[in-house]
Amino acid sequence: MKPNYKNWMPKGMICGTAAGCAVCLGLFLVFGVSGLLTAGIWKTVLTILFLVLTLFLLAVTVWMILLYKSFSYNGKRQLSRRIIDGVAARVVLPEGGSGLDVGCGSGALTIAVAKHNPNAQMTGIDRWGVEYSSFSKTLCEENAKAEGVSNTSFAKGDAVRLNFANETFDAVCSNYVYHNIPSRNRQEILMETLRVLKKGGTFAIHDIFSNLKYGDMQKYVQRLKDMGYADVKLVPTDNGLFMSRCEATWLGLKGSAILMGKK
Repeated sequence: MKPNYKNWMPKGMICGTAAGCAVCLGLFLVFGVSGLLTAGIWKTVLTILFLVLTLFLLAVTVWMILLYKSFSYNGKRQLSRRIIDGVAARVVLPEGGSGLDVGCGSGALTIAVAKHNPNAQMTGIDRWGVEYSSFSKTLCEENAKAEGVSNTSFAKGDAVRLNFANETFDAVCSNYVYHNIPSRNRQEILMETLRVLKKGGTFAIHDIFSNLKYGDMQKYVQRLKDMGYADVKLVPTDNGLFMSRCEATWLGLKGSAILMGKK
């Protein structure tokens, strides 16, 4: 039995975009080529409209296919695996300790951290069944079993309002989650995650920390330092650590970094 961590680019999105492209192509042929409409302004407008939509959706479909190949755990690049392993290596738990993975998806990061810390317990939470319908608690549990990992547990949860008491975990981590949450202040969502971190606990949160999505993260780093957090830093991962700047740009991951530190 092999683990199935799915793909960050769902096949359903690719198929849906490709289907839209096919429909637009068909409409272009109907209105622009078939002669069903007599020559005139409406025929010209519709022909141009559906041609542009066809080319646009074709380009998006090709881009999505390239993303799928790059992220595939079974492909040549295996970028997802490299990122997961890179983040997991930065999560260190004390013996008998506990860690939380926010937005665990298919369980990849939860399981990777558990493997790095076999004498600690990892909990993964996720909304599941919303944006990525192929991810589920059952899938996470099956992947943990396939990896031979027993120090994991999974539960439904919401990153915006964590169902845990203050200072519950020795470490918290996450990978590409918060930028997907509709919010005007994602920095406060980060604070909710840090709320459940024990004093002396560590955090490693990997995301797209662009100004557009998060605002000024350097000010946020200073805010944490002023609150007493130690060794706080934002480590870029789009500069060759996980991917090149060029690759990060066309993958849509520009601004990727790990927010790390100690409470």
